[in-house]
Amino acid sequence: MEKKEAVAKGMMLPLMEAFYTIQGEGTFSGHPAYFIRLGGCDVGCVWCDVKESWEAGKWPVVTIEDIVAGALVYPGRLVVITGGEPLMYELGPLTNLLKENGFTINMETSGAHPYSGTFDWVCFSPKKFKKPHPSIYEKADELKVVVFHPSDFEFAEQHAARVAPNCVKLLQPEWSKSSVLLEKIITYAKNHPVWQISLQTHKFMEIP
Repeated sequence: MEKKEAVAKGMMLPLMEAFYTIQGEGTFSGHPAYFIRLGGCDVGCVWCDVKESWEAGKWPVVTIEDIVAGALVYPGRLVVITGGEPLMYELGPLTNLLKENGFTINMETSGAHPYSGTFDWVCFSPKKFKKPHPSIYEKADELKVVVFHPSDFEFAEQHAARVAPNCVKLLQPEWSKSSVLLEKIITYAKNHPVWQISLQTHKFMEIP
């Protein structure tokens, strides 16, 4: 099987990096986790802190067996598949293999592509730069909206109206705007208590 065909089938994937760390954001903040960061993204967030992930062709194409073997080196059994934008790829084969090896699997996605794979927790973080695919709304366990501008509160509510009622709803200040927007986010959450606040605690801890 040629690499291009293997990627299309999800048997090989462009891997930007993989590392064992502490999840810094969202519901699983504080949990040890092995991050699998896939290369390739067509969303184009102006404030993205991993812009180097955007070009898939820059990164080695790796078999899912090698990806899982890398995760098995570490004692934790929580994996986070992220990017880039992971749903650019067929994720079923990778998640099936991770499950066979006893992993709990989380995903962080903008939802900009059709849903694939089997996950224990899906963090849906919609972006204004590319409309989410409709398949993501019923799958989202967590709606995490990055607040970069005051208009993002209205944007957050638009997506909150489409996810399941039990979906965890989080507002997270964009790191460079935190000093300006955090007070507004706190006030908003206090006045709209369905929302919680997520902070990028890994940046405070100075870890990946």
